[in-house]
Amino acid sequence: MGNSPKRPGAPGGGMPAPSAIPGVKALIAVASGKGGVGKTTVAVNLAIALAKMGASVGLLDADVYGPNVPTMLGTNEQPQANSEREILPVLAYGVKMISMGLLNPGDRPLIWRGPMLHSVMQQFLRSVVWGELDYLIVDLPPGTGDVQLSLIQMVPLTGAVLVTTPSVVALADVRKAMEMFRQVNVEVLGVVENMSYFDAPGGQRVYIFGEGEGKRMAESFGAAFLGEIEIDPQIRVGGDTGKPVAAQGESSPGAKSMYAMARAVAGRVEAVLSAATGPVVQID
Repeated sequence: MGNSPKRPGAPGGGMPAPSAIPGVKALIAVASGKGGVGKTTVAVNLAIALAKMGASVGLLDADVYGPNVPTMLGTNEQPQANSEREILPVLAYGVKMISMGLLNPGDRPLIWRGPMLHSVMQQFLRSVVWGELDYLIVDLPPGTGDVQLSLIQMVPLTGAVLVTTPSVVALADVRKAMEMFRQVNVEVLGVVENMSYFDAPGGQRVYIFGEGEGKRMAESFGAAFLGEIEIDPQIRVGGDTGKPVAAQGESSPGAKSMYAMARAVAGRVEAVLSAATGPVVQID
């Protein structure tokens, strides 16, 4: 990746260099090439699983136009400010969370251009009291637009987790997201394949959208494959009712693959941080 173009915001790029968020050890972007692949479901359950595994975790909902994290976490609590006018994140299932969905509740749409998106990202990153975190997970909007570029310009990302389904269209779009992160020198932690299979009654496993495509795509890019998430009604019900499957424990229906994915992500983060700074403590 040494021959990749300069990362936006890096020295020589004409903008201030990205600066770390004090107290945050790892900053993980969860991204997808297109909508409808379950990116937010993965981000929410990843955050909760890591917290259940003993880590301190924050979740920043950067999908400003479609902020679904509050619904999936079952909260509409309004964030408060402290005496220094900093924003206090909302706590849900042991995860510190901020979302435009808490600040602009209801069905009123946001009709914003790029500079306004840049400003709200700056606020969420710099004016929220995140405290000491092992992981700050950023749920990005689909695609490769303004929010993604603003995040890359503002903070040094530990890496990106790319979510796809086995369908040809989703895989084509996640390749574009993969190339975007690589062109701006952001480590791709790996690929998660959501909606991979369905375990039918009687024990038959059905690959509705195709089998193994996400893994093959990750391998073709030299990226890690972080796991398959099954199609399970409880995953959908959990997201719709504000009771994510990961919050019910690893043995709950649909949760085992979420925890396996979370351990794979934690392992990749540890490897990246170790390569940069030496050994770090592993979260069991």
